[in-house]
Amino acid sequence: MCSLIGAFLSDSYWGRFLTCAVFQLIFVLGLGLLSLSSWLFLIKPEGCGDGEKSCIPTSSIGVAIFYLSTYLTAFGYGGHQPTIATFGADQFDETSPKEKSSKGAFFCYFYFVLNVGSLFSNTILVYYEDSGKWTLGFLVSLCSAVLALAFFLLGTRGYRYVKPCGNPLPRVAQVFIAAARKWDVIPANVENLYEVEGVESAIKGSRKILHSDEFEFLDKAATIIDNDIHGPKDPWRLCTVTQVEEAKCVLKMLPIWLCTIIYSVVFSQMASLFVEQGNVMNANIGKFHLPAASMSVFDICSVLICTGIYRQILVPVAGKLSGNPKGLTELQRMGIGLVIGMLAMVAAGATEIARLKNVIPDSKTSSLSIFWQTPQYVLVGSSEVFMYVGQLEFFNGQAPDGIKSFGSSLCMASISLGNFVSSLLVNMVMGITARGNKPGWIPDNLNIGHMDRFYFLIAALTAFDFVVYFFCAKWYKSINLEANDMEIKLEGLDDDAHGRV
Repeated sequence: MCSLIGAFLSDSYWGRFLTCAVFQLIFVLGLGLLSLSSWLFLIKPEGCGDGEKSCIPTSSIGVAIFYLSTYLTAFGYGGHQPTIATFGADQFDETSPKEKSSKGAFFCYFYFVLNVGSLFSNTILVYYEDSGKWTLGFLVSLCSAVLALAFFLLGTRGYRYVKPCGNPLPRVAQVFIAAARKWDVIPANVENLYEVEGVESAIKGSRKILHSDEFEFLDKAATIIDNDIHGPKDPWRLCTVTQVEEAKCVLKMLPIWLCTIIYSVVFSQMASLFVEQGNVMNANIGKFHLPAASMSVFDICSVLICTGIYRQILVPVAGKLSGNPKGLTELQRMGIGLVIGMLAMVAAGATEIARLKNVIPDSKTSSLSIFWQTPQYVLVGSSEVFMYVGQLEFFNGQAPDGIKSFGSSLCMASISLGNFVSSLLVNMVMGITARGNKPGWIPDNLNIGHMDRFYFLIAALTAFDFVVYFFCAKWYKSINLEANDMEIKLEGLDDDAHGRV
C-alpha cells in the first residue's frame, strides 16, 4: 500500500527520479537495520526452545528495531517499485512508432527481470532461511539493494526527466465540487465546454485530453454559466475539459482495477496455502529435502519462458491476425490471465484431492510427491505474464500525464489487497465450516480438512470475476489525447536529448 504514497509524491512534487532515489535509500536503510537486528537480537542461544534449553528473553530494543526495519523495508520498496516502472516508460518517445513499440516491450522485460531476481531469492535465499542463516540472507539482500541503487544513479546524466504536474487530489476534487454546484445545469455541447486556448493544458506538463461520453454528469464542471463569464475564474466552479477527463479516467479505471483484486487472491496462494500444501507432501529427492517455498521456482521459470514465447511468437502471430501491432490489447491479455489463474486453482484443488488419497496413516504427511504441485505453479506463472504485464501497460498507458505513477501503483495495490482478501476469505471459510466439532476446510492438520474445496471456491469466484470483468472491459473506452507535437518540459538535459511526446 506504500506504493500509493510513492506515486503521489512522484506525480505531485518530487518527480520520478527523485522519488526512486529517496525510496531506494529508505529501502537500503531498512534492509541494513534488518540485517543488524537479526545479527544482534536473533533467538539465542542457538538451538534453544526445544523444551530443554531456555532462550534468552527478547529485548524490547531488538523488537523495536526489527519492526522499524520491517516497515522501512516495506515503505522503501513500495515507494520506488511502481515509480521506477513509470520512470522507465518515460524514457521512450511516444511520437516515434518504433519507440512506442519498444515501450510496450519494456514492461514485458521489466517484469521478466523482476522474476530473474525472484529466481535467485526463491532458491539461494530460501535455502539460507530454511537452514536458519537469516542474517546472511538479509545481508545478501542488502548488498543487492545497494548495487541496484548504484546502477540506478550511474545513469543520472542520460535520463529523460519529466516535471511533476502538481497535486492531483485538489484537481479531481474540484471537478466533483464544480459538478455538484451545477447539479441543476444541463451539460453543454462538446464544442461549448470550457478549455484553455493553445496546445498546452491548464495542468502543467500534461497533454490535453479530448472529451469522452462516459460520466456525462461531470461535464457540468466544464459547462460555462453566467456567473463564470462575469466573475473571476474559480477552479472550484469551472474546470477545463482536460481536468474533467482526468477525473473521468480515474473513475473508468477503477472497475477494471477492482476486477484484478480477485486475481491477486489467486496469486497470493503461492506464498501461503501452496506452501502449506507442499509442507505435507513428499519433498525428498534422495537425501535432499526440498523446501516447499522453493517450488515457486516453477512459477518463476514459467514467467521467464512465457515472456519469451509471448514476445517472440504470440505477438507477431496475433499481430498479423488482428492487425494490432501489440498482438493482443492490454484488456484482452488481462482477461486471459484471469482464465489461466482460474485453471491454476482447479489444478491446485485436483492436487489436493490426490494428496488426501495418499495420506500416510498416523502421519500428517502424504506420500504424494511435491512435484504434483508443478502444474499449479506453472499456470500461475503463465497467467502473470498476461495479467501483471497487461496491468502495468494498461494503467500506465491509460493514466493521464499528471497521474502516471498512480496508474502504475494500482498494480501493486491490487496485489496488496489480494493478500488481505485472501486472509479474509480464509477466516470467513473457517468461521463457517469449523462450527461445532467440525475441523473446517483448512485446519492445522490438513489431512482432516478439505483445502481442495477452498481452491475450488477461489476458482468459482475467479470465474464470476471474469464475467464482471468482461462487461467492464467491453464498456471501457480508451483515453483520447489531443494529437500535437507539444514537448513535455524536461529538466537537466540538453535540447538535442529531449524527447517529444
